[in-house]
Amino acid sequence: MGSALLPDLGTEIFIPVCAVIGIAFALFQWVLVSQVKLSPVASPGSRDSPNKNGYNDYLIEEEEGLNDHNVVMKCAEIQNAISEGATSFLFTEYKYVGIFMVAFAALIFVFLGSVEGFSTKPQPCSYDPKRTCKPALATAAFSTISFLLGAVTSVVSGFLGMKIATYANARTTLEARKGVGKAFIVAFRSGAVMGFLLAANGLVVLFITINVFKLYYGDDWSGLFESITGYGLGGSSMALFGRVGGGIYTKAADVGADLVGKVERNIPEDDPRNPAVIADNVGDNVGDIAGMGSDLFGSYAEASCAALVVASISSFGIDHDYTGMLYPLLISSMGILVCLITTLFATDFFEIKLVSEIEPALKKQLIISTVLMTVGIAIITFISVPATFTIFNFGTQKVVHNWQLFLCVAVGLWAGLIIGFVTEYYTSNAYSPVQDVADSCRTGAATNVIFGLALGYKSVIIPIFAIAVSIYVSFSFAAMYGVAVAALGMLSTIATGLAIDAYGPISDNAGGIAEMAGMSHRIRERTDALDAAGNTTAAIGKGFAIGSAALVSLALFGAFVSRASISTVDVLTPKVFIGLIVGAMLPYWFSAMTMKSVGSAALKMVEEVRRQFNTIPGLMEGTAKPDYATCVKISTDASIKEMIPPGALVMLTPLIVGIFFGVETLSGVLAGSLVSGVQIAISASNTGGAWDNAKKYIEAGASEHARTLGPKGSDPHKAAVIGDTIGDPLKDTSGPSLNILIKLMAVESLVFAPFFATHGGLLFKLL
Repeated sequence: MGSALLPDLGTEIFIPVCAVIGIAFALFQWVLVSQVKLSPVASPGSRDSPNKNGYNDYLIEEEEGLNDHNVVMKCAEIQNAISEGATSFLFTEYKYVGIFMVAFAALIFVFLGSVEGFSTKPQPCSYDPKRTCKPALATAAFSTISFLLGAVTSVVSGFLGMKIATYANARTTLEARKGVGKAFIVAFRSGAVMGFLLAANGLVVLFITINVFKLYYGDDWSGLFESITGYGLGGSSMALFGRVGGGIYTKAADVGADLVGKVERNIPEDDPRNPAVIADNVGDNVGDIAGMGSDLFGSYAEASCAALVVASISSFGIDHDYTGMLYPLLISSMGILVCLITTLFATDFFEIKLVSEIEPALKKQLIISTVLMTVGIAIITFISVPATFTIFNFGTQKVVHNWQLFLCVAVGLWAGLIIGFVTEYYTSNAYSPVQDVADSCRTGAATNVIFGLALGYKSVIIPIFAIAVSIYVSFSFAAMYGVAVAALGMLSTIATGLAIDAYGPISDNAGGIAEMAGMSHRIRERTDALDAAGNTTAAIGKGFAIGSAALVSLALFGAFVSRASISTVDVLTPKVFIGLIVGAMLPYWFSAMTMKSVGSAALKMVEEVRRQFNTIPGLMEGTAKPDYATCVKISTDASIKEMIPPGALVMLTPLIVGIFFGVETLSGVLAGSLVSGVQIAISASNTGGAWDNAKKYIEAGASEHARTLGPKGSDPHKAAVIGDTIGDPLKDTSGPSLNILIKLMAVESLVFAPFFATHGGLLFKLL
């Protein structure tokens, strides 16, 4: 088999050092952002400052109130209101989620402990009965601890992301007065803070957990890494509630604000007279930022767990090859270093001066990180993995070469880039698909909806082929371990992916603050340009999340099948087929729940906004202030109440199926939900993104074609607003939550696999 070039000590130093570098870089970016003051003080500096992207030089000096004290104070006040709203919502959400977390942790302990009747005696190992392993009770206890660790890390990731975004939004608005380049850098740097903190925290907590658990488990590596799977389950279960709760919150406010404000009252987006405007801006932070942060952290944790479980019963685990075993963590460590260099290209090496340069700069981030990461993966693979090794493949050991493992990771990485670019093509208003959707608004909302749905369905084709090719290549080379590391390849540039994803909501908030603070239309044009690019990057981020979820889910499925001792999953047996068809239905059921939740919450919001417009004298004239707090409360109450049924559906399905129908039916459910969930998620996200950008295309009026459809308030524009409003719950609630559904059911099944294999299938045992 041979040994790797990188010694175990090198691995033990390299991983934490990379995590510390990631955290330090995030803090450095935060310090740079904080130099933009939210107090009415002129920036000391000259026109010819040597630091071209620093905060002392003015890219565009404007006469319109560069140091207008009132505007700065107003921005600070609005930012404070958004930050308070977001913090209070997340604390309310975490209170409910905390109760669930403790209850579910107890469930994990009881179910896994009962596998051997709560015995404390060592047991024969599952994969090698000649050896003795730690008792099932130990796995139950350590799985519970790792579940709680994953859940807390996920919650912290989401909360930190929201805090950073609300800290940066008004600063982006103020920098927009100096030029679009300055505003871009603040928004992007803030996104980078979130990206690097999340990637580094996820890595360092997992690394420490493995090393602490190792003190107890010693040589029993299969038991050690089986208990680590709880980390992925904790991460994803919190992400589910964050995504669903945040998604319902943001879209209830958005739909309510748009329908009454834009369509009925004909006032601009984010107009301070609109009572739902603060709730709408709060929603961007709790849904798109906190939800997305927890979601991608969950994907990362699960991909790592799936790879580690399979590796622990392969030659890495059997021969106790510590460096080879931690290969998934080495990929993520290299990813942090690569993303650090990539970020400097956007903030320091190149300067953005024109609106047209924003989107290419963000696309370059994806390309640069992918190219550099390919080199990084090659280096890591050839120094940390032996020339040949074996991988567990459903009962047999498959011989794999290190160059094959490199190709597995690389194919996942490049599939991610392809999905990103296809998503961008279908959702950016620079290309014909979105322009065609905008053009269809000439004949009203109905044709707009038809064109938008068709675009979403069509946008599924290439991403599915990219996922299919990466699965085939990685599985052929390295079985299920290959699929798991392909998912990690796609997620290896998570810090850059999150930076360009968080940039979108920050820019959106910046535009809202500019409108509410009564700033000049030229500043609003700049923030709108940042926001339009941000819409596309958000769609790219969702594409990455869905693509990686498909690979992660399949890898977890493979680990579950191995752990439950199923040799083959035969679709022609009735037990499996009924699972398959029910599993394929679950994403529809889940989407129905989340869409209806947004609809009913939006209904209350619309009624409240109408009530305020009709009963508060002077509101339309701008002489009276709306009651923002009531709208914030409607969104908070609705989302907390409505997130429980979809969450329960996802969390209870594997338990009910596993206990009553057994592991074979459960394997069918997992396969069915994966196959249908990916398709719906991609089409829902892209349809919603296309409708949103079709509306922005008409509003911006940047081309001759767009000007024939506008201006704001025209019939085609109203049709576009209706399309955008329908697309809101698709792209920000149902679509992004579905990728958590397919991952979470798979990781939950893996954690409970020993219990299902021992005690499951009660109904079939009775028959």
